[in-house]
Amino acid sequence: MALATPTRRERRRTETTAEIKDVALRLMAAGGPGAITLRAIAREMGMTANAVYSYFATRDDLVTALIQDVYGELADVVIAAREARDAEDVAARIMAWACAFRQWALANPEGFRLIYGDPVPGYAAPEGGAAPEAEHRVCAGLTELAAGAWPTAEPLYADYRFEWSDFDSSLVAETQAEFPGLPPAVIAVALRIWGHLHGLVSLEIRGNLGAQTTNPEKLYRNEVYALIRSFGLALPKDN
Repeated sequence: MALATPTRRERRRTETTAEIKDVALRLMAAGGPGAITLRAIAREMGMTANAVYSYFATRDDLVTALIQDVYGELADVVIAAREARDAEDVAARIMAWACAFRQWALANPEGFRLIYGDPVPGYAAPEGGAAPEAEHRVCAGLTELAAGAWPTAEPLYADYRFEWSDFDSSLVAETQAEFPGLPPAVIAVALRIWGHLHGLVSLEIRGNLGAQTTNPEKLYRNEVYALIRSFGLALPKDN
């Protein structure tokens, strides 16, 4: 069955909604998270505040929509990069995820800051979170990388004696459901991967690496290489 062609009114609403989101991110880039207000967006677009409220009833509704868009896009990008590599080549999959994460963040600095930077002042996320589905996909994806690395990483974590109680209960439940039989240290491995990737990218996005290195990409890639080696894995052949 053919899909119905959107009406002119529907197309216009879709275009205006997208423009409102773009303006919100630009305001955030220029003035920080607190600069996102519906009245400021209305001024930028030459609209009345009431007109903008017809698209988003509250500022928090807009922020939630932005987070859902940004987080969903990030999840799509990193998971596609991972899945493009051989399932048996765990090191290559970690490297692909890491590079895709950095490239996405550099191309979308406002989006990165929205989901991983300073919180929007006064913002109250819906119950269950702003983007629980995308957040789950990213979290599960990192845990899958950790699970792949576990056969060689296990001896290196024998003395750490992690318990399930060391981690968030909802994260534990998800891990046990999706990766039954694996020990709690797998979560530590996943968090270690995340910490390395997020740490350097966050410094780069915030401009904190500019005075220390002329080649942040090289620094980042070598940090990921060191992480891969620390799991007892050989580097990808095309590193």
